[in-house]
Amino acid sequence: MQCCKVEPCPRRFIIKYYICLFRQLDFSKKTAECVIKYHLMIKTPTDLSVIIPVYQNANLVKANLPILRDYLATLPMNSEILIIDDGSKDQHDTRLVAESNGAVFLANPGNQGKGAAVRRGMLAAEGRVRLFTDADLPYKLEAIEQCYSVLEGNTFDIVVGDRTLPQSVYFELIPKVRRISSKIFLLIVRTLLVGEPFDTQCGFKGFKADIATAIFSRARINRFAMDVELLTIAHVHGYRINRLPVHLRDWDLSEINIFRDGFTMFRDLFLIRYYLASGKYE
Repeated sequence: MQCCKVEPCPRRFIIKYYICLFRQLDFSKKTAECVIKYHLMIKTPTDLSVIIPVYQNANLVKANLPILRDYLATLPMNSEILIIDDGSKDQHDTRLVAESNGAVFLANPGNQGKGAAVRRGMLAAEGRVRLFTDADLPYKLEAIEQCYSVLEGNTFDIVVGDRTLPQSVYFELIPKVRRISSKIFLLIVRTLLVGEPFDTQCGFKGFKADIATAIFSRARINRFAMDVELLTIAHVHGYRINRLPVHLRDWDLSEINIFRDGFTMFRDLFLIRYYLASGKYE
């Protein structure tokens, strides 16, 4: 059965309508107000939370948030979108866009990094399934429903988008330099930390709520290697991970570059090794 989208009615009209209804049933005005206000306070459980970290990208949010909002409205579940601004100069514009599209807006006091923004969003989210992706919505949105369906079952705890799977469509559509740098970084990560063939740097990952809380409450890396840390913690705790094919929808030139950001990435990788060896992820 297909659901139609209904615009929300202002609370004051709902209260007035039901007060009239209850008055006809011989309820007092005061009793009717109490009953209706209590009813409106009951919050519908959230099935899915989508976290979008943002830095200096109000225009990107303005272009893509309505697309995400409209897509989620077609799914048979209650969902929320959280926009986490990481200390941008255009933070005010991002807030206005987020609020006008019904999204939750949170802001870090300064630029701390994508890892810090995603961590804040994951711990603030209320969905039974929580996923994060980038503001440019780089992958076709059908991956969201596929991720949710996998995590609704009892087989997996985490879903990671994987650009290297045969069914994925990604590397053949991006510039050669980006393709080479991504594959070099993946090789280094698999050698140093994650032995399994996971695509750590795919910016699409989903978690069951309790797993998200367990992982992100232990996470420490704020910047480029945050994805590697998440999978390292998952490996320590034996969480079950599903690899999901992704199809490139759009590509933003602001993505990290191993040649430009190499020092920070390698520093974070060795920090992860240190935290792992010292038992900080237990």
